[in-house]
Amino acid sequence: MSAAERTRADEVFGELTGWPFIKAHGTGNDFVVVVDPEAELLLSEETVQLACDRHQGIGGDGFIRITRSANLDEGAALLDQAPEAEWFMDYRNGDGSIAEMCGNGVRVFVHVLAAQGLIDLPQGEVVRIGTRAGVKTVARTADGYAVDMGPWGFIDGDSARSRGSDAVVTGGGLRVPRPAVSITMGNPHTVVALAEGEKLDSLELFTEPTVRPTPPEGTNVEFVVPIDEEGEGSEEIGRIRMRVHERGVGETQSCGTGACAAAAATRFWAGETAPDEWLVEVPGGVVSATFVEGPHGAEHVVLAGPAVVVATGTFG
Repeated sequence: MSAAERTRADEVFGELTGWPFIKAHGTGNDFVVVVDPEAELLLSEETVQLACDRHQGIGGDGFIRITRSANLDEGAALLDQAPEAEWFMDYRNGDGSIAEMCGNGVRVFVHVLAAQGLIDLPQGEVVRIGTRAGVKTVARTADGYAVDMGPWGFIDGDSARSRGSDAVVTGGGLRVPRPAVSITMGNPHTVVALAEGEKLDSLELFTEPTVRPTPPEGTNVEFVVPIDEEGEGSEEIGRIRMRVHERGVGETQSCGTGACAAAAATRFWAGETAPDEWLVEVPGGVVSATFVEGPHGAEHVVLAGPAVVVATGTFG
């Protein structure tokens, strides 16, 4: 590379110039991944935006830094409760903003750790990972990874539970505002139920839906419709389709925490006879969300799905 080319590269990627990267996705939710065990990179919002730019960068819905928990304040704080959580997922949205957690991203995170030889994780074994939404336990499965996403809950608590909704959403392709319920998976979600797949397909999610009341930190917005399945075992597994507008990103092909939130909201609306296992069909594939009893009686959600590395390279 000539001096002039190097100067142009420095202007684009700054501190990332010359740094290796990995491009990977989980059901189409794609990420730029860098391995930075000692947390040497500063990672300004602009740097992350440029790396995730689909025309002038590598392109991704989000940016994942793999670092040791001890080398970030948020990670070090988790080591007292989980000293085995050696690795921390430093996750940024595509706009450079810091996010608490990403369900598809944590599968990709563990897949890259294993692919890079940083951990040994045979099928059936688990690893504990630090995130800004707490420590997550990830198991390797026959066809991907299963993540205990921790407890889910209503952001507005008993008020949302009693009314069935706590927000109103307006968006492109919706003729009238729709009621919604706010769910936390360690990060905020607003879930809207639609009656027909045609309405789901006609949504215009290239613009951000309007949520009232407006969450102070923003929210991910999921639109869901049920899938009717007939046949043996159809009542034991719930099935929904989902599209999502992610906070700080726009529409993505998948959202792991969003799939969990969508399943939680749909299961709540369906009543006490609703199943505990759900398949969530997203534009990028299918993930499962299973509700299990966690510690201290809290209900947890286990998210399972694939993770795929598609390319490796170096920032020019």
